[in-house]
Amino acid sequence: MNHACTPRANPAPSRLAGFTLIELMITVAIIGILAAVAMPSYQNYIRRGQQPEAFNALSDYRTKMEQYYQDNRNYGDTGGTVCATATSASSWNTFQPNGAKYFTYGCVTNSSGQGYLITATGSAGQVNGDKYTIDQNGNRATTVFKGASVTASCWLTSSASC
Repeated sequence: MNHACTPRANPAPSRLAGFTLIELMITVAIIGILAAVAMPSYQNYIRRGQQPEAFNALSDYRTKMEQYYQDNRNYGDTGGTVCATATSASSWNTFQPNGAKYFTYGCVTNSSGQGYLITATGSAGQVNGDKYTIDQNGNRATTVFKGASVTASCWLTSSASC
C-alpha cells in the first residue's frame, strides 16, 4: 500500500489567541461604570480629609478670642487688637494658621467689641469655595458647601444636612 498517494485531510484552522473588539469594548464599559461610581466617593473622601483643617483652626481661634476677652473684656474694639471692627467688608482681619493649606481665615468683631465672627473659606482642593463660621456663642454654621449656598447651623462634612 502506497501511503504517499492517499490525500490527507486538512487540519482544522486554529484560532489565534487574543480578544475581540466586542470583548474589549465590554471591558472598557465596565471600567467606565465602576469609575463613574467610585470617583464621587473618592472626592468626598478627600473632602472629609481636608475639612478638619478649618474645624480645628476655627475652634483654636475661638479659644484665643475667649482668652483675649478674659483679659480685656472685649474681643478687640479697636482696629487690629485681635479682630477688626466690622464697619465694612474691608475691615476683616485675615490670618493664616501654621500649616494651613486648604482654607483662608478671617475674623471680624461687632462695633461694640462684644461679639465676633470667625470664617474659614476654602481656597484649594476639594473644599474650594466652602465657607464655615463660628461666633462668640459657639454657633457653628456653613454658608457655602460644594459650591452651593446653604443655611446650615452646623459644619457640614459630607452631605448638605446636619
